[in-house]
Amino acid sequence: QLQLVESGGGLVQPGGSLRLSCVVSGLNLDGAAIGWFRQAPGKEREGVACITPSDEATTVAVSMKDRVTISTDNAKNTVFLEMNNLTPDDTAVYTCATGPSPHVCFVTPSFYSSWGQGTQVTVSS
Repeated sequence: QLQLVESGGGLVQPGGSLRLSCVVSGLNLDGAAIGWFRQAPGKEREGVACITPSDEATTVAVSMKDRVTISTDNAKNTVFLEMNNLTPDDTAVYTCATGPSPHVCFVTPSFYSSWGQGTQVTVSS
Protein backbone atom coordinates (compact mmCIF):
# COMPACT_ATOMS: atom_id res chain seq x y z
CA GLN A 1 0.00 0.00 0.00
CA LEU A 2 1.39 3.36 -1.04
CA GLN A 3 1.94 5.74 1.85
CA LEU A 4 3.68 9.10 2.19
CA VAL A 5 4.57 10.49 5.60
CA GLU A 6 5.92 13.99 6.05
CA SER A 7 7.85 15.25 9.04
CA GLY A 8 10.13 18.07 10.09
CA GLY A 9 7.66 20.92 10.31
CA GLY A 10 7.33 23.19 13.29
CA LEU A 11 7.70 26.72 14.53
CA VAL A 12 10.67 28.66 13.21
CA GLN A 13 11.67 32.30 13.49
CA PRO A 14 11.86 34.55 10.43
CA GLY A 15 15.18 34.05 8.70
CA GLY A 16 15.44 30.50 9.94
CA SER A 17 15.67 27.19 8.08
CA LEU A 18 13.90 23.86 8.08
CA ARG A 19 14.40 20.49 6.46
CA LEU A 20 11.25 18.53 5.75
CA SER A 21 11.22 14.80 5.06
CA CYS A 22 8.86 12.69 3.00
CA VAL A 23 9.15 8.96 3.60
CA VAL A 24 7.52 6.90 0.87
CA SER A 25 6.49 3.28 1.39
CA GLY A 26 4.90 0.87 -1.06
CA LEU A 27 6.69 2.40 -4.04
CA ASN A 28 10.20 2.39 -5.40
CA LEU A 29 11.24 6.02 -5.78
CA ASP A 30 13.04 5.20 -9.04
CA GLY A 31 9.64 4.65 -10.63
CA ALA A 32 8.02 7.96 -9.74
CA ALA A 33 8.28 11.69 -9.41
CA ILE A 34 7.94 13.31 -6.00
CA GLY A 35 6.63 16.80 -5.49
CA TRP A 36 6.36 19.13 -2.53
CA PHE A 37 3.43 21.49 -2.23
CA ARG A 38 2.13 23.90 0.34
CA GLN A 39 -1.21 25.37 1.25
CA ALA A 40 -1.78 28.33 3.51
CA PRO A 41 -5.17 29.02 5.10
CA GLY A 42 -7.57 30.52 2.57
CA LYS A 43 -5.17 30.01 -0.32
CA GLU A 44 -4.85 27.50 -3.11
CA ARG A 45 -2.33 24.70 -3.04
CA GLU A 46 1.00 25.90 -4.42
CA GLY A 47 3.83 23.91 -5.94
CA VAL A 48 7.22 24.25 -4.24
CA ALA A 49 9.59 21.78 -5.89
CA CYS A 50 9.77 18.33 -7.42
CA ILE A 51 12.33 15.66 -8.18
CA THR A 52 12.66 12.52 -10.27
CA PRO A 53 14.73 10.29 -7.97
CA SER A 54 15.87 8.04 -10.84
CA ASP A 55 18.17 10.78 -12.11
CA GLU A 56 17.84 13.37 -9.32
CA ALA A 57 16.65 16.02 -11.75
CA THR A 58 14.84 18.81 -9.94
CA THR A 59 12.43 21.62 -10.61
CA VAL A 60 11.84 24.45 -8.15
CA ALA A 61 9.07 27.00 -8.34
CA VAL A 62 10.39 30.32 -9.60
CA SER A 63 9.14 32.16 -6.54
CA MET A 64 11.26 29.97 -4.28
CA LYS A 65 14.25 29.19 -6.44
CA ASP A 66 16.86 30.88 -4.24
CA ARG A 67 15.64 29.47 -0.94
CA VAL A 68 14.70 25.86 -1.56
CA THR A 69 16.61 22.65 -2.24
CA ILE A 70 14.98 19.31 -2.93
CA SER A 71 16.95 16.09 -2.68
CA THR A 72 16.47 12.36 -2.29
CA ASP A 73 17.96 9.45 -0.39
CA ASN A 74 16.79 6.55 -2.52
CA ALA A 75 18.19 3.96 -0.12
CA LYS A 76 15.84 5.31 2.54
CA ASN A 77 12.97 6.04 0.14
CA THR A 78 12.99 9.58 1.44
CA VAL A 79 12.77 12.96 -0.26
CA PHE A 80 13.90 16.09 1.54
CA LEU A 81 12.91 19.73 1.20
CA GLU A 82 15.30 22.26 2.66
CA MET A 83 14.07 25.82 3.02
CA ASN A 84 16.15 28.80 4.03
CA ASN A 85 15.52 32.42 4.96
CA LEU A 86 11.95 31.65 5.90
CA THR A 87 9.38 34.43 6.22
CA PRO A 88 5.85 34.48 7.68
CA ASP A 89 4.55 34.09 4.11
CA ASP A 90 6.02 30.58 4.12
CA THR A 91 3.59 29.53 6.85
CA ALA A 92 1.55 26.66 5.44
CA VAL A 93 0.91 22.93 5.51
CA TYR A 94 3.60 21.28 3.40
CA THR A 95 2.67 18.05 1.65
CA CYS A 96 4.49 15.61 -0.60
CA ALA A 97 2.95 13.63 -3.41
CA THR A 98 3.85 11.02 -6.03
CA GLY A 99 3.62 11.56 -9.77
CA PRO A 100 3.46 8.88 -12.49
CA SER A 101 6.66 9.48 -14.41
CA PRO A 102 10.24 8.72 -13.31
CA HIS A 103 11.56 10.98 -16.07
CA VAL A 104 9.77 14.28 -15.63
CA CYS A 105 8.09 16.27 -12.91
CA PHE A 106 6.08 19.45 -12.65
CA VAL A 107 5.23 21.70 -9.73
CA THR A 108 1.58 21.37 -10.68
CA PRO A 109 -0.78 19.57 -8.29
CA SER A 110 -2.79 17.90 -11.05
CA PHE A 111 0.28 15.87 -12.09
CA TYR A 112 0.23 14.00 -8.78
CA SER A 113 -2.07 11.23 -7.61
CA SER A 114 -1.12 10.14 -4.08
CA TRP A 115 -0.66 12.58 -1.23
CA GLY A 116 0.57 12.56 2.31
CA GLN A 117 -1.17 14.20 5.26
CA GLY A 118 1.19 17.14 5.44
CA THR A 119 3.33 18.82 8.06
CA GLN A 120 2.67 22.28 9.46
CA VAL A 121 5.33 24.96 9.08
CA THR A 122 4.81 28.16 11.04
CA VAL A 123 7.17 31.08 10.67
CA SER A 124 6.75 33.58 13.45
CA SER A 125 8.74 35.55 15.97
